[in-house]
Amino acid sequence: DGACFGRNYFNRPSAPETEEDEFADERAEVLAEASALKKLATDYMHPEVGVTTSDATVFGRNYFNRASAPETEDTDEAEERALVLAEAAALKKSAVDYMHPEVGVTTTDATVFGR
Repeated sequence: DGACFGRNYFNRPSAPETEEDEFADERAEVLAEASALKKLATDYMHPEVGVTTSDATVFGRNYFNRASAPETEDTDEAEERALVLAEAAALKKSAVDYMHPEVGVTTTDATVFGR
């Protein structure tokens, strides 16, 4: 059909200029660096995601259970820590009870009553 025609929108004089090869290469490098930085930031912010490796010669060292590691806390310090944490939990419960009087008081003793 002689009435059908097509127009090339890329090579016309009013078309926007295309990007040169060196700019395209630089853009690809910048995007690759940004992608690598995003992966590092994600790895830093989510340590629960494990590290995977395909190299069999890679190994890690445990600095906590080695012979030259500093001593762990004594039994007395552990008991003191447990006591302090129990007192902090009791204080937190008292604060929550004070700030929320609508919660009400529950008891297991049948002889307790209030007027």
